[in-house]
Order: sequence, then C-alpha cells, then structure tokens
Amino acid sequence: MSRVVRLADVAVPLEPLPATDVVEGAPSAGSVALATIGEVEVGVWRMTAGVATDVEVDEAFVVLSGSARIRFADGEAIDVAAGDLVTLDAGERTEWTVHESLTKVYVA
Repeated sequence: MSRVVRLADVAVPLEPLPATDVVEGAPSAGSVALATIGEVEVGVWRMTAGVATDVEVDEAFVVLSGSARIRFADGEAIDVAAGDLVTLDAGERTEWTVHESLTKVYVA
C-alpha cells in the first residue's frame, strides 16, 4: 500500500446490518482496513442513515463526514459531526442514530 491514502477516494463496500442490530430504518455499514501498526488497525468505516446498536472495541476515531448521535447504555449521548475526535471503550453498548451517512477514520 502507498504511504499516502486519499481518504475521500477510499471505496467502502456496504452491507445491510443484521436485523438484530437494527432499531429503525435499513442502515448499511462497512469498513476497509488501511494499515496496521503493531497490533493497531487504521481504517475507514461508513454507516448509512438509520438507527442500530453495537458493542464497541477500544477505538479512537475522527468523523470525516456526516452526523450522528451516539447513545451509551448509561444514558450519556453525544452528537458527532465532521472534525470530531471520539474515543470508545471495549464492551460499551451503544445505539447509533445516523442522520446522514457517517464516515470515520478509526484507530483500533
């Protein structure tokens, strides 16, 4: 892989989320791993509009485009949009309400 990846040019194949994870709508999601540094993966992830649940891994990400609200099992909710840096902890249960397709670059 090249030393430079133009994130805007990364094609992310999308698949419908499992019905057991979907709360509302018909969201699709997908990711592409771009690099591995030691045991850490760097990649791009995308989810289309809708509401879905997830169980997180240790991760930091920067939102490249789109917007969403992430609600945590403890009731905390955060709104994220382009330019935001977010950290997640392994095992956290979340609900993602994606308003417009969300694309993020992650380190996990």
